[in-house]
Amino acid sequence: MILQSLVAHYETLAAHGKIARLGWAAVPVSFVLYIDDTGALTQVVSAKIEVQKKEKSVLSPQPMTLPAPVKRASSISPNFLCDHSGYMLGFDNKGKPKRTLECFAACKALHESLLSDVDTPAAKAILAFFRTWEPEKATEHPALQDAMEELLKGANLVFRYSGAYPHDDPEIQAAWQRTYDAAGDGPEMVCLVTGIKGPVETIHPSIKKVVGAQSSGAALVSFNADAFCSYGKTQNLNAPTGKYAAFAYTSALNHLLADTDHVFRIGDATVVFWAKNGEPAYQNLFSSSFFDSPSSYSASKLQNTLEKLCKGDSVSYEESRLDPNMDFYILGLSPNAARLSVRFFMHNTFGSIIRNIEAHYNRLEIVRPSFDSFPTIPLWKLLSETTNQNARDKSPAANLSGDTLRAILNNTDYPATLRNGVAMRIRAERNITRGRAAILKAYYTKRPHPDVPKEVLTVSLNPDSSNVPYTLGRLFSVLEDIQAKSANPNLQSSQKSSENESNPKNSGINTTIKDRYFNGASATPSHVFPVLINLAQKHLRKLNSGTQKHYNKKLGELMDKLGESYPTHLSLPQQGAFQLGYYHETQARYAAHTDKEEEENV
Repeated sequence: MILQSLVAHYETLAAHGKIARLGWAAVPVSFVLYIDDTGALTQVVSAKIEVQKKEKSVLSPQPMTLPAPVKRASSISPNFLCDHSGYMLGFDNKGKPKRTLECFAACKALHESLLSDVDTPAAKAILAFFRTWEPEKATEHPALQDAMEELLKGANLVFRYSGAYPHDDPEIQAAWQRTYDAAGDGPEMVCLVTGIKGPVETIHPSIKKVVGAQSSGAALVSFNADAFCSYGKTQNLNAPTGKYAAFAYTSALNHLLADTDHVFRIGDATVVFWAKNGEPAYQNLFSSSFFDSPSSYSASKLQNTLEKLCKGDSVSYEESRLDPNMDFYILGLSPNAARLSVRFFMHNTFGSIIRNIEAHYNRLEIVRPSFDSFPTIPLWKLLSETTNQNARDKSPAANLSGDTLRAILNNTDYPATLRNGVAMRIRAERNITRGRAAILKAYYTKRPHPDVPKEVLTVSLNPDSSNVPYTLGRLFSVLEDIQAKSANPNLQSSQKSSENESNPKNSGINTTIKDRYFNGASATPSHVFPVLINLAQKHLRKLNSGTQKHYNKKLGELMDKLGESYPTHLSLPQQGAFQLGYYHETQARYAAHTDKEEEENV
């Protein structure tokens, strides 16, 4: 399914002239070798262009459509019309001069075999270059001196003759195409992608720009050990893929990976996506709605567009008409040595995917602190809530990213590892951020549990809820506020140093009740809350009578809901309800203080 989808995408791109044809590929070129009629090298000119990377312009090799490069292992395999200095000029920095001369000789032989019957000035000039070039003296050539450092690093080179590139010469192109089409020594088998019988590729072209994979490229289809083989077949004959299909799927995938505006990193996976008709507007809208990438539309206009798609209506977006029934594909690839692992692959209609994303955001919706700049919580930030942000490696668990992405886009249950990751971070940090509270709410909304009823899965505080764990969480938040006020009666609860808590330590408290008792209170309330209530009475004595009355009323209301005893133990789901109660109560307190301050300033 993956290869068939990529081959179909290649054919769509090829029909629109957006991708190289069979036997050709986009190759990054750094320098141009200018030659004259005698084959003499006259000058070397940089081919690099300015590209935008992370808000700054940098010089990067220029992509050129050239004869498809070979896939190298350890053997000497030259490319036609474009290669690095070891093959084109006979020198490099690898410390094996004898092998480098062999590389140059192989490159010379390749060009002799392909161009000897081509009667054009450009072909003759290239042959003259190889026949007269002396690799032993190459490093002394004056035209190479300014570019020598980059040439030694393996920069790709092409020829230019008489104001044109030889690879644009029609007769040279025809010579290459004949040679490429006739090449291939694989046995005749039925292609598993196209169903057509013919020669199959034993080694497929490399896939490049997958984060963490080898820079020279990695294989999506590969067999390198007897354990992976069957029926006596070797290498990729175990998954027979015709020459055309192998070229098409790798070209399409490399084209997607080269489009940096539509490539995203989720955990260890590099994610690409595309619409069946190849229209980039689908990619742009998906990027904006799910990956929080910039959009030319305002937030309200973007939301209106998404709502129409969710209803099944076609919409206009960036001068394109988007069909909610258009097939849409999402592929996640992870590095695995010289190979690639498919982390996930999804196929659905575009409208269904957008509806699933909107349903996910609705489940995530929870009261937002005033300083939080995210209207909706993007996936990367959601996953970051499961990791230690002070650790060197802040990546989420390997499988968590793919499992969560699948759950969102397929509208299925969130993985238990997402809830467990949040639970561990709350226990370790004793901090319930907006993202963590939102994950708990979304998880139990999608996966209902009797210990986490709907009455606690609200966007903001539900003061009418009688759920015991939820009420205990609210009570802990009030007790924390009492301690903070007793340490500094003038402290405003709207002052905060983190997402959802004031900082009583700045008021002279070395260890707060949250530091010392939060985990115990949420797991074994009967052991902790009697201690906290006694502490609260001591803290209340430090406050004025009006403040004492306010807090005593609040405590009375909550304790009436709890009855005469506290639970001895709270399960993991009940702890989730406790944490939601704590978050809701804390945010409600901040909101009340903010509203009061605004009224006083009017």
